[in-house]
Amino acid sequence: MDATAASFVRAAPVATTPTKQSAVSSDKRLSAAPSLTTPFFISPLSTKSQSRQRFASAKLAINSSAATSAASMATAPRTGGLIEPDGGVLVDLHVSEQEKDSKKAEAATLPKIQLVLVDLQWVHTVAEGWASPLTGFMRQNEYLQSLHFNCLRLPDGTFTNMSLPIVLAIDDEKKQSLSGVNAVTLVGPDGNDVAILRNIEIYKHNKEERIARTWGTTAPGLPYVDEAIANAGNWLIGGDLEVLERIKYNDGLDHYRLSPAELRAEFERREADAVFAFQLRNPVHNGHALLMTDTRRRLLEMGYKNPILLLHPLGGYTKADDVPLEWRMKQHDEVLAAGVLDPATTVVAIFPSPMHYAGPTEVQWHAKARINAGADFYIVGRDPAGMGHPTAGRDLYDANHGKMVLSMAPGLEKLNILPFRVAAYDKTQSQMAFFDPSRAQDFLFISGTKMRNFAKSNELPPDGFMCPGGWQVLVDYYQGLQKLE
Repeated sequence: MDATAASFVRAAPVATTPTKQSAVSSDKRLSAAPSLTTPFFISPLSTKSQSRQRFASAKLAINSSAATSAASMATAPRTGGLIEPDGGVLVDLHVSEQEKDSKKAEAATLPKIQLVLVDLQWVHTVAEGWASPLTGFMRQNEYLQSLHFNCLRLPDGTFTNMSLPIVLAIDDEKKQSLSGVNAVTLVGPDGNDVAILRNIEIYKHNKEERIARTWGTTAPGLPYVDEAIANAGNWLIGGDLEVLERIKYNDGLDHYRLSPAELRAEFERREADAVFAFQLRNPVHNGHALLMTDTRRRLLEMGYKNPILLLHPLGGYTKADDVPLEWRMKQHDEVLAAGVLDPATTVVAIFPSPMHYAGPTEVQWHAKARINAGADFYIVGRDPAGMGHPTAGRDLYDANHGKMVLSMAPGLEKLNILPFRVAAYDKTQSQMAFFDPSRAQDFLFISGTKMRNFAKSNELPPDGFMCPGGWQVLVDYYQGLQKLE
């Protein structure tokens, strides 16, 4: 697939009707293992002819000529409300106001499991429905399906994408203490009871298998592994979550942490007929903005009347050399204040998930979660969720595999994938522009390393690379970091 060609590589979703957002009951829990007689790649469809059509579209999207064919199918705007969440109902695992006092009283009497910050971020993510239709930390059947198939079979036999295991680890001592126990209380890093985990199941945490299948390597130095797996317990505990209060971090950014239900309500308030999502964990430069505004232009040309951008920076765990969330949000505010992105057609919110840096495996999770927030278009860039190999001095993943995998991934058939068009600084126009290989000498590629070095030395980047206010935020951050060092 040509990295410079931004084509729609899935057919436009069929018309859907908004579904009432409510919690999935415990009897809807994803407990059935995959049938050996049904291929795991079959998508959740109602007829065999639809199945053949969707599967053919997925195969077509593998190469660039097929991408053109798929693009020609994506010309009819979807009607009838926002895209349906995975499983048909958006999960909300917070206890009701009427039950809150009794649930808190019960939680005080149950055995306790202490959460670290990454665990709390996963409770937050699952509770709000980003992982719909998952209703808690995975039990063993769900864990194995996620780890080996990147998807889960639903009770009706259809499939939903779930490429990352969402699990909670405990140590040997805690496992022994929970013998015969049916429910436990999860305690946050601040010591407050966060949730009840009910109908628990404890099973072995094979760390090497988990790491190898998620990252494709067991090389030392994988950031999430070092942070959350290497020193974690030898057992995993799954069960259904009942979250006592909405998760707050009290860092001045909670107003950006909109749940999928809140985002859907905002898109409906704005009368969006298409929602296109852009995730990033870096500052927004004018090349990113060009991509986002060009995407909206193309959606308008397709016949949509009011496409809305979801600018959705990752807000959970990130590695130490990434710009911290607080500074990224300041920078994003400046981008909107400068009009680089139109506030009237842009929603900025924080995605609470931790970051794995697991490349094509993880980008499926990023895309799937945005379906639950109402997005039917997802912009995918070069080497999404990738990083440098921790020991070999090269990229850990092929830069093109992320977008190729998204075009074929089971359970993502209803999502339109928009491959990232390459943008660079056009010296002839003194602005960011889409790269034209016929005049490659006119373009300057400003890497993340080069951008950081500009900011550290308070050297201005080329005019038109980033809005002045946004650039000043980066200068302030990097120079402050240098002083601390």
